[in-house]
Amino acid sequence: MSSGPVVLASDHGGFPLKEALKRHLAGKGHELRDVGTHSTEACDYPVFARAAAEMVASGQAWRAIVVDGAGIGSCMVANKVPGVRAGMAFDPATAKNAREHNDANLLTLGAGYLGEDAARAIVDVFLSTECTVDRHRRRVAMIDALDGSARKSMPTASSPSDYQHLVDQITKVLSSNPALLAPFAAGAAGPNPSACPHCSHCGHCVSRQTDAVRSITAHAPGGRVSTTLGVPDVPRDMAAFIDHTLLKPDATYAEVDKLCDEAKQHGFASVCINPVHVKRCAERLRGAVPVVCTVIGFPLGATPREVKALEARRAIRDGAREIDMVIAIGALKSGDHSYVCDDIRIVAEAARDGSALIKVIIETALLTDEEKVAACVLSKRAQADFVKTSTGFAKGGATAHDVALMAKAVDFQLGVKASGGIRSAADAEQMIVAGATRIGASVGVKIVGEARTAEAGRGRAPAIRTGR
Repeated sequence: MSSGPVVLASDHGGFPLKEALKRHLAGKGHELRDVGTHSTEACDYPVFARAAAEMVASGQAWRAIVVDGAGIGSCMVANKVPGVRAGMAFDPATAKNAREHNDANLLTLGAGYLGEDAARAIVDVFLSTECTVDRHRRRVAMIDALDGSARKSMPTASSPSDYQHLVDQITKVLSSNPALLAPFAAGAAGPNPSACPHCSHCGHCVSRQTDAVRSITAHAPGGRVSTTLGVPDVPRDMAAFIDHTLLKPDATYAEVDKLCDEAKQHGFASVCINPVHVKRCAERLRGAVPVVCTVIGFPLGATPREVKALEARRAIRDGAREIDMVIAIGALKSGDHSYVCDDIRIVAEAARDGSALIKVIIETALLTDEEKVAACVLSKRAQADFVKTSTGFAKGGATAHDVALMAKAVDFQLGVKASGGIRSAADAEQMIVAGATRIGASVGVKIVGEARTAEAGRGRAPAIRTGR
């Protein structure tokens, strides 16, 4: 049924799946054009999505298939090219709809969500389905008409009058609603020392608004709240900080199930398990507060970065929402900061494509303080969400010194996970005071029990975590 070449494109995250589809389509006799990328080296998907789209728009290709991490970004790019009707599909039914109803001529796929078998089935439907029903063809003609009419009717950014019109409209709205400027005016007025003697803000801090803080930690990505040093009476709801962890190689299914049940009972932030257990935990925790965290490149960090990225994408497809990756420790100690940064970035991109958090394990016990700072700076540069002290498999675990050093190294802009050797509520509290915003521990139930007993001894009811 083919009436011309099929163009293939991908970014680095979609490269392995693109190559698999290329082999599949070549075996079916399709004439193929590959506009890149041609390796798993980090690159930008808009470049390749545009190249594929322009080949379709110019008539050099019959249809196009573009693969990136989620399929969304490439679809947006392709639809910017006049003459292209790009559709994203996640199963054969949506591929059929894209062709039958919308006459899509470019298909985008998300490698982070599709296995090879599913992708092959989607592509086969996309290339074998035609748009023949008159009512659908009429609507497709209306879509195509927008390519010409939009350029005629929409104002261009180069016109000074358009900018002035926008400024006038904003000024009018603000003049009519002066309350919109109140937050900025309050901020410009400077600190209010009388509100709180421990900081320069308005009193809405962790010691004055504990319920609000718990609400934020319950719902914000990563469950993180920052405050200044010296603020007293930090809420001691330990469960909200804990990744309930089981990473021993001989963990049984029964032990993994118990881990999940304990996490639900106590309201832990997550369960942290080996990748082989991700799907099982995701199903057992469906609808619960804790999420599934897994480890990548674990425990040595000596896996090639492309494999780490693929491992992360697979874990996310199975249901992981947090990724703890081990850096290339040997590369860091060799001073190869470029490799270390790329190693983190490629996994961070895979995590973002799947809406997952990424924590970077730097294995502090094996590093000098200078190397710890370098690892943290590189993690921040690579857009990680957390830095983490340890795997628990090296010669030492978390220390308050390392946590404080790491928090400062990331300018308090990333989370800090303390992991390894944390055996009591006192240990956990020491890490939190030092700057930890997450605790990794295999004895989370014991820690929470001790913390709540201590709360009761202080005459306060223990905080109950109700959400994430």
